[in-house]
Amino acid sequence: MKDTLSVKVHILNAFVDGNRGGNPAGVVLDADGLTNEEKLRIAAKVGLSETAFVSASTTADFKLDFFTPTRQIPHCGHATIATFSYLARLGKINGIHSSKETIDGNREILLDGDLAFMEQKPPLYTDAGPDINPILASLGLSEHDILLHGPVTVVNTGNAFAIIPVRDQSALEKIVPDFDAIIRISDRYDLIGYYVFCTQTDDPERDANSRMFGPRYGIPEEAGTGMAAGPLACYLFDILGVKKEQFLIQQGWFMQPPSPSLIQVNLHLDNDKITKVMAGGKGKEMQTLEIML
Repeated sequence: MKDTLSVKVHILNAFVDGNRGGNPAGVVLDADGLTNEEKLRIAAKVGLSETAFVSASTTADFKLDFFTPTRQIPHCGHATIATFSYLARLGKINGIHSSKETIDGNREILLDGDLAFMEQKPPLYTDAGPDINPILASLGLSEHDILLHGPVTVVNTGNAFAIIPVRDQSALEKIVPDFDAIIRISDRYDLIGYYVFCTQTDDPERDANSRMFGPRYGIPEEAGTGMAAGPLACYLFDILGVKKEQFLIQQGWFMQPPSPSLIQVNLHLDNDKITKVMAGGKGKEMQTLEIML
């Protein structure tokens, strides 16, 4: 008979808006002895969109592996913010600079008060315009709902998302996702998922309201997606011409139940060209689970 393995999973809400909402992520510390198969089983039992597994690194301060309930992914924004917020509170980080090793290379981490920021790559753009009708149909939307001067574009800053601009919050609210169709289109473009947004918000200091659908990775809808907010900020800057260096993006408002999230994205520029993306927010400790394998 095999020994039972007990693993503690710390649950933190990342990208909390004020002190509420946010996107829950699992964080497993001292994960060096776990196999990828065990990590996947743990993530499936936790049942959140992503769980981060922290182990020792020879090239960065920490090694992070990210698992959805169905597979491993290269990066995860909210699980990164949850992890480094927690590590900072435990006193495991000295100063404001840190770093993570991932299966897709190393990334910089910056701590600023109670906010944690993660580095993303400069954006790569792919036109998804030829599939605009199937994409709109997969969301239960029509051409009337799309933002006319904003093309549907795949943006990759480490993970690929289809950035889909809609006219207003009413279009965002009425979305009825066809998950099978979203999976087919996501397979075609190798997407994590769709990031649908509008520039209409109830707060004039905020730049966008958004929803993220990632059924290809076992995520029907997510409350806060840092790896999608980075691409959206790049899209706003490069494609819609919103020439700012800092963007505030809210998400999760139209989930059932709502879970308001706020993601801050800072763009680093050189001659009006994006050279680095830093996306971040605040993490809040919620609970600790014990998972048995």
